[in-house]
Amino acid sequence: MFEKIVIANRGEIALRILRACRQLGIKTVAVHSLCDRDLKHVKLADESVCIGPNASTQSYLNVPAIISAAEITDAQAIHPGYGFLAENADFAERVEESGFTFIGPRAETIRLMGNKVAAIEAMQQAGVPTVPGSNGPLGGDDATTLEIARRIGYPVIVKAASGGGGRGMRVVHDEAQLLNAIQITQTEAKTAFGDDTVYLEKFLQRPRHVEIQVLSDMHGNAIHLFDRDCSLQRRHQKVLEEAPAPDIDPKARAQVFEACIAACQNMGYVGAGTFEFLYEDGGFYFIEMNTRVQVEHPVSEMVTGVDIIREQITVAAGHPLSFQQSDIQVNGHAIECRINAENPTTFLPSPGTIDRYHPPGGPGVRVDSHIYSGYQVPPHYDSMIAKFITHGASRTEALKRMEIALSESLIDGIQTNIALQQEIVTDSTFLNGPVSIHYLEKKLGMS
Repeated sequence: MFEKIVIANRGEIALRILRACRQLGIKTVAVHSLCDRDLKHVKLADESVCIGPNASTQSYLNVPAIISAAEITDAQAIHPGYGFLAENADFAERVEESGFTFIGPRAETIRLMGNKVAAIEAMQQAGVPTVPGSNGPLGGDDATTLEIARRIGYPVIVKAASGGGGRGMRVVHDEAQLLNAIQITQTEAKTAFGDDTVYLEKFLQRPRHVEIQVLSDMHGNAIHLFDRDCSLQRRHQKVLEEAPAPDIDPKARAQVFEACIAACQNMGYVGAGTFEFLYEDGGFYFIEMNTRVQVEHPVSEMVTGVDIIREQITVAAGHPLSFQQSDIQVNGHAIECRINAENPTTFLPSPGTIDRYHPPGGPGVRVDSHIYSGYQVPPHYDSMIAKFITHGASRTEALKRMEIALSESLIDGIQTNIALQQEIVTDSTFLNGPVSIHYLEKKLGMS
């Protein structure tokens, strides 16, 4: 097992990684920007290293500084968490070339899954269902492109091969708009991602966002931790997640689980990963694979009892998975609400000092957060400051516990989206069953 790990992240996920390390008896090094010197995990870590100014480009994205921190502290491994450098293949490669272990999949796997066209091809080879589309990048022949779109059927969506986070995509409803939309998307993709490769897919009208959590080791073992529903989104950013995904066709679910495991084994995948799908009319359609731990991993942990971060660390050290598939059962239901420091109406960030903080508690309540009374929320990073997770014997019980948890919580001094989350968990349509990825934006009057 590793003796010391560098935590190359901040906030709640850095604290979550630190706690897993402490359980495993591993020493920790917290790297941080100048304004993050008072973060909770920085205070609790065995060592800390300031890696630069507040701007993430000069600190959390500063690869030489992070690797230098590992060198001067005699660490053996680097855990990237999520965001920042977690899915950066070049970073993973640099870590390994510098003599450290990257706690995640191999660089070539990250590159494969980072290119949406290559990822779709890999999924098709493994039998993972994909959205009807161009099955590859679009070429320069307009006539061929128009014919592909006719075969798929309108509406279609133009996607950047290197896109992500909702960027690099454009919906086209008829043939007259297509070629212009492709040109605009190519220009945007070149600017944002340095790659103007685009492809076409069928645009599903009312899909849900359902994802499957997997874990794999270096010995060819791979398991799934069932599924999650992440359909409540605003501008392609998840707001609330739940596990397991409700009202899924059992046969389709079993088939897609099997295909995801096959894909992991085909790729020689190592670590935690998530297959993301659109789900509509009983069918799964692959959209991308995230080669890291997800923000919403706690709901899968709550219903399966598996510590995903611990498994990430142990398999990176060469150990086999602690579980076989037959060990994994779903126990009840879990809900996660992302708590952001933002105006609940305009969604503009609300940095500042937290005057008073009182987290919720009680049976089945978990809070993953780095904040405390007196903590200064900086304006430089993502606005998420906490995750409230509730578990119950049923979806109804988990939602009721979340309603109570939100009503108990107190975060004074800044604005948060707690009022929005309260509105969501008492919404009659959502309470009665799953909703599509467009539901929240329609509810908010955004579409």
